[in-house]
Amino acid sequence: MNAEEQFCSNPHCALVGQKGQGNIRFHDLKRQRYRCRNCKVTFTQRTGTVLEGLRTEAHLVMTVLTLLAWGCPVQAIVAAYGFDERTIADWRDRAGQHCQKVHQALIQTGQLDLQHVQADEIRAKLVGQIGWLAMAIMVSTRLWLGGVVQPNRYRAFIQKLMRLVRSCAKSAQALLVCTDGLASYPKATLAAFRDKVVEAGALAKRGRPRLAVWEGLTIGRVIKRVQARHLVEVERTIVRGQPSQVADLICRSKGGVLLNTSFIERFNATLRQRLSNLTRRSRQAAHKVETLSNGM
Repeated sequence: MNAEEQFCSNPHCALVGQKGQGNIRFHDLKRQRYRCRNCKVTFTQRTGTVLEGLRTEAHLVMTVLTLLAWGCPVQAIVAAYGFDERTIADWRDRAGQHCQKVHQALIQTGQLDLQHVQADEIRAKLVGQIGWLAMAIMVSTRLWLGGVVQPNRYRAFIQKLMRLVRSCAKSAQALLVCTDGLASYPKATLAAFRDKVVEAGALAKRGRPRLAVWEGLTIGRVIKRVQARHLVEVERTIVRGQPSQVADLICRSKGGVLLNTSFIERFNATLRQRLSNLTRRSRQAAHKVETLSNGM
């Protein structure tokens, strides 16, 4: 146990999240508990982590989560380690929810110079229903920006994804959003990437300020036509913006030469390999949409 490496996890404490402040002291060595001298709250090393509230050894929990992240089915882990299937599912869900909070704290901060974003969806078979995963990736760094999961592919589904991408980006930057032929993408993108226009003087009006789309926003669409399982045609269309703007953003982000969705499609293939519920022709289909979300 090292008190210098710990920080107070109490959100109401003035020193929350700060290490090396001299406010953390040992409270119970046997139970491995610490105490914050500032707010008088006690906590353990597992507080605020995936392991909080679990009595199982940490290395065993992390081994199971690693196997899940590499595509091992829950039933195989149950057979190998003897845990109950509901226990494995609970660890998966709590890890997925914790990772989502970490993602929101580190990625969805509005500080990324995205330049070039690609978005796509995955169709997943669930038990008795269909689920959709929509995700986006930052091309220049291959950073996964996040995803949403819903049982349908309506406009609200795509709007939620675009709002997620907007929460990652710096305001009013030059940006290329490249998608497939789904009709919801252009309108959802325009609705998400808008800022309030504050007018002063004689032009100021009462009520909500009007919203203006980013001037540097460009939208590209790539439609692939397949016949007899063979690609016969690729249609590339610039929905918004000038060809020179699109070419410049593709060059700056090192995203190829022409409009494409290859980077997000490669990530989709990786996710299908890593998440057993998404494997084609699999008997590991999920029963609930939340299972796909936590696994993602």
